[in-house]
Amino acid sequence: MRWVDLKASIKDFWFEFRRQKGGLFGLALLFLLIFTALGAPYLTEPDIPTKWSQYWEGNPTTVPPVWYNYFTTKKLAPHEILTSNDLRITSPGEDIGGGMKYYGFEFTYENNYDFPPSDIIIRNIGVKLTDLNSPAQIVITLVRPDGIKIELLNTELREGSVYQLAKDGKVRNAVFQWASQFENPQKIAQAGETLKSTMDTTKVIFGKAQEGILTNPEALKGTYTFQVDIFTFREGDQIDLSTTETILSGRTYGFMGTDYKARDLWSGLVWGTRVSLTVGVTVAVLTVLIGIFYGVTSAYLGGWKDEFMQRVNEFWASIPTLPILILLGAAFKGHVSLWTIVFLMVAFYWTGIAKVARSMALQIKEQTYVEAAIALGAGTGRIIFKHIMPQIMPYAFAAMALNVPGAVLTEASLSFLGLGDPTAVTWGQILYDAQTQSATINGYWWWVIPPGLAITLVAFTFVLLGISLDRVLNPRLKRL
Repeated sequence: MRWVDLKASIKDFWFEFRRQKGGLFGLALLFLLIFTALGAPYLTEPDIPTKWSQYWEGNPTTVPPVWYNYFTTKKLAPHEILTSNDLRITSPGEDIGGGMKYYGFEFTYENNYDFPPSDIIIRNIGVKLTDLNSPAQIVITLVRPDGIKIELLNTELREGSVYQLAKDGKVRNAVFQWASQFENPQKIAQAGETLKSTMDTTKVIFGKAQEGILTNPEALKGTYTFQVDIFTFREGDQIDLSTTETILSGRTYGFMGTDYKARDLWSGLVWGTRVSLTVGVTVAVLTVLIGIFYGVTSAYLGGWKDEFMQRVNEFWASIPTLPILILLGAAFKGHVSLWTIVFLMVAFYWTGIAKVARSMALQIKEQTYVEAAIALGAGTGRIIFKHIMPQIMPYAFAAMALNVPGAVLTEASLSFLGLGDPTAVTWGQILYDAQTQSATINGYWWWVIPPGLAITLVAFTFVLLGISLDRVLNPRLKRL
């Protein structure tokens, strides 16, 4: 085909396609999906696939997205990370005699929420000790908006020390001892240990100093100041605060919340787009090409060859695809690679396409121009690829678009059953993790609904494109 003819064909196709409103909407969605897939390293982080199987330190576990606050009357504190730039250094290393030095810094937190952060983590304090048997000392004090001071922690500071205040037993004891003065003494005497073990440490810290603070604390809003004092006891001990990081572990996180491994579900959704498009498009293109080639060849050869090829087709089509894929996945013990899944789907999905292609080819081969080509001595390959295949390609493009949803759903089904590629970030894997952790029963809707909607969106996109292509390329379906 000459370039002029090709250009005219594309122009005519676009003229017809842009009249299909559903097709244009599907095309816009497709561009959005492609942009998301290609931009995944920039929209999230480039190393998400390698660290997806790990626990994400510093993130809260199973919390809803930040925008959840717009739909609830009780506001939840978002996740925040304070770096050294957010700290106010009160002492850079004052010499207090006897080889001792004093370092100090503080940071503030504006609590405007009904539910405060679930934890306060202080880490990455640079510590260099001349004698490991003589550690530094750290004292963490909280100054509340009501003017009350609470010494939360007084303990040793060593290299690599991480302080999780909500999980530290010393902090829990200090907070319980302080809060007990506001509770009924009889209640403390009867159920003191139970109250201590069941109380939410941060809710008490950020609660009003009144009766009920241990059982049902009411949030005290305002500015909280955390003062951190560090003492070293030997000459040569050094403290570096330039890398210090404070994490206010939120009760909400990011665009899509987190799962049980504290993984950012937004990152999983974005990277899952890559897998879904890759699997869906690859399977659809290969199955359609194989099916069309098989069907056209069968129709052109005719006779006993056609009969034999059709019996093979029917036998292969009678094999239940999904159960076989499940058995194969189980045989690999849930360690099937993504490309193995693609290969298996291609191996089973071409039969239906071959039947349709054969019926079309049987009509085309009876056309006058095909008979003329045979009379002129054209070979089998030339007739198939030059005269028959171009007539079937319009159907092929529509079939490719319509076969993508099936491939995406099959991959998601295998992953949901725990038989997919465990190293790939897929929407099916997210749903599998949600199922194993009883996300639906526990009300973790942000863990279940978004990946389900993402799968639906991809299927909806290609259905719109497939129907529109079928209407444009198949004259019988054109709408004036």
